[in-house]
Amino acid sequence: MTACAPASTPPAQLDVAADLLALLRDTRTEPRPDTQLEALTLAVAADLPVLLWGEPGIGKTAALTRLAEELDLPLTTVIASVHEPSDFSGLPIVGDDPAEQGVPLAPPDWAVRLVRAGRGLLFLDELSTATPAVQAALLRLVLERRIGSLQLPPGVRIVAAANPRASAADGWELSPPLANRFVHLLWAHDHEVVVRGLGGTWPRATLPKLDAALLPQAVDRARRAVCGLLGSRPALVHRLPGNETRRGGAWPSPRSWDMALSLIAFATAAGSSRDVLSLLVRGTVGDGPGLELLAWLDRMDLPDPEVLLADPGAAELPERGDRRQATLEGVVEAVRARPAKARWDAAWALLVRALETGAPDLVVVPATTLASLRQEDWDVPEAIERLAGVVSVSRRADRSVARVTAVGAGR
Repeated sequence: MTACAPASTPPAQLDVAADLLALLRDTRTEPRPDTQLEALTLAVAADLPVLLWGEPGIGKTAALTRLAEELDLPLTTVIASVHEPSDFSGLPIVGDDPAEQGVPLAPPDWAVRLVRAGRGLLFLDELSTATPAVQAALLRLVLERRIGSLQLPPGVRIVAAANPRASAADGWELSPPLANRFVHLLWAHDHEVVVRGLGGTWPRATLPKLDAALLPQAVDRARRAVCGLLGSRPALVHRLPGNETRRGGAWPSPRSWDMALSLIAFATAAGSSRDVLSLLVRGTVGDGPGLELLAWLDRMDLPDPEVLLADPGAAELPERGDRRQATLEGVVEAVRARPAKARWDAAWALLVRALETGAPDLVVVPATTLASLRQEDWDVPEAIERLAGVVSVSRRADRSVARVTAVGAGR
């Protein structure tokens, strides 16, 4: 008789479960525009500590895990709220002769591993649930990269995450000294990103590509912007908010202005969008000062009115509507400052060029102002006829709106 083959042993259920979990975790990444992810990677490239603010479950930890994988950096996660102050300042160890040698401060094991690796991503999670004493101990770690007597290597980047106090378990407001050491980024979910990610494909986090040829220009632009704004608005150099909650966020100080300067230089060298730069600047010095800095940058980047007046035919006007109108108004003001028939005619030629290449309503105010600068002995250029229709239509529309408003008010 032929012996029967032994029946195969069925796989253990936990092994099957492990296979299923592996399939669920098998995801991929793709290049995809993501403003907040680009802002995060730019701040990481600039070697500035970043603090992600977001509601629980929004994906802050998952984003940091993907970032570490994409950048090939070992991820070290430290839950700040479950540690004592000595865990960050160092544990005192008494030697043979403390009076002679002093008492050294021993660093925690995770810090030793980071130093041995020489690089890594240190993720300080649940920062808003750390007690004030722990926050005070974190000051030196975040700013000087020191834990006890140990210095973290330059290859280590620091990113933290926090929940707003209202949604944090036993949450605390961040102390102003600690808050002022971070670039604050509001982390929100994007519906399309979440749906596509749950389908197995997440955005790829890559470090920005810096143009080596633009580095000197980027530094010069950043310095001119920050120094120009603070030179005209000295009150913005240091402004500690009076509200406790706002003190735990981004606010202007010499330290945060220095971080903003670095981020402008990096964003310029990387060719980042204005939306990315806006997140970074407002997350460093606060919304109000950040918006003033962005407006200053816009004015800096406008074409020189004198260059435009010198050769209207070759003038390149900004594409964005607000910047184009600001450029045209600057041209009119230049004519007002130094009135001359040739300059007045050149300004009309620029307005015609703007009419032909952009929205007609942008030339209405500059054209009206420029017309008021005409002197008696100046002949009216033919260009005015091409603009007259636009101005008259705009004025009729304004009068119609005024009549409708008056009728509505009389009811």
